[in-house]
Amino acid sequence: MGRVEGKVAFITGAARGQGRSHAIRLAQEGADIIAIDACEDQPNIPYPGATEADLAETVRLVEALDRRIIATKADVRDFAALKAAVDDGVAQLGRLDIVSANAGIGVEPRLTEDVPEEVWTDMLDVNLSGVWRAAKAAIPHMKAAGNGGSIILTSSAAGLRAYANAGAYVSAKHGVVGLMRTLALELAPHMIRVNSIHPTQVDTDMIQNEATYRLFRPDLEHPTREDFAPASQTMNALPIPWVEAIDISNAVLFLASDEARYITGVTLSVDAGSNIK
Repeated sequence: MGRVEGKVAFITGAARGQGRSHAIRLAQEGADIIAIDACEDQPNIPYPGATEADLAETVRLVEALDRRIIATKADVRDFAALKAAVDDGVAQLGRLDIVSANAGIGVEPRLTEDVPEEVWTDMLDVNLSGVWRAAKAAIPHMKAAGNGGSIILTSSAAGLRAYANAGAYVSAKHGVVGLMRTLALELAPHMIRVNSIHPTQVDTDMIQNEATYRLFRPDLEHPTREDFAPASQTMNALPIPWVEAIDISNAVLFLASDEARYITGVTLSVDAGSNIK
């Protein structure tokens, strides 16, 4: 216990899924949390968005661990709202040490040549530019404090390899790696470490939806989670269909902690071996 005791973490996409899991895991180890989420359905996304009730539940779960949390409804496409949320969180909690730029969206699979322009724009605006905006809002506070820190950018296995029918997603997640490496160089003199994390399929709403089921099981009219599981498992070297959000959270915690104090500029895969298949 206490691996990030006394520190403050800023987490985007914190209302549910990986973001909520990261908030809980860091709080378990002593961190206070600045949390944001758009809390709205997103256009052209084949599953419902998080809700304000979801974000309130994240607050409840963190506070049950006797940690403080400042939660705000804000979209990573809106830098002014993002900056205001970070500034308010730092004003109330007193510092900022950890950033988990986790917010992201999936997309209905289609050939890259068939991707509508608005879908391409939304994907890059959330999954790449949104990550940049989160870092942009946080970095001045971290620099000013002079305490160093850790920034963890959520990419994907698709940030290290290509997948057909996911051109916009793959492009955005590859872009996160370039952003990470550049920030790692720029922030190293301030002892601020920057790394990216690369999950395989994670058991959250982003994959557990009918559009994904149909992609993997086009042979079935109405595939289910149970139908999807063996098909999903073919992506991984380890014989599992997906990892759990806590598996990613444990990696985030490691990169945030002093155990990783000299690790920067690294692409850390938590992918059940999908990138070696």
